[in-house]
Amino acid sequence: MSGARAAIRYAKAVFSLASDQNTTEVVNNDMKLIANTIAESKDLSDMLQSPVITSTVKQSVLNEVFKGTDKSTLSLINTLISNNRIAILNDVAVKFNQLFDASKGIELATVTTAVAITPAIEAKVLAKAKELTGKTVEIKNVIDDTILGGFILRIGDVQYNASVANQLNKLKQEFTIN
Repeated sequence: MSGARAAIRYAKAVFSLASDQNTTEVVNNDMKLIANTIAESKDLSDMLQSPVITSTVKQSVLNEVFKGTDKSTLSLINTLISNNRIAILNDVAVKFNQLFDASKGIELATVTTAVAITPAIEAKVLAKAKELTGKTVEIKNVIDDTILGGFILRIGDVQYNASVANQLNKLKQEFTIN
């Protein structure tokens, strides 16, 4: 089974368990914590991927790092370790968050800008995205200085590119054609 398919299956299993125990909010927060911790710690990420580090060491480190989390979360960690699948922990956490958001009708909008967006602009983007989708929207701001200015908005499969770099490319194509 591929890592992505396995991650989805583990995420669905944990989501089902958390739903049965009415702890989806708590486990979702745990999964956000796991994803953020792995993303921010190269050492932790490397340890999870390393075939040299024993399962016992991985288990003790992860149980210590995530000791305040829900029992379902710790059970997931221990199951992944015992099944030699701990390398997909981050993917499982991300998939769980997606399942949670879908169950609550929350859509993730990614706004790529050259600089961080202000709270006022974020509020306007949230309002417009909610109007377009009819769903509750959460914004993730990605900073990419190569777009030069403007923004790129992605909601689900739809992308609106209002970046300066895109407009310059269009002008370049127009000049090339003419």
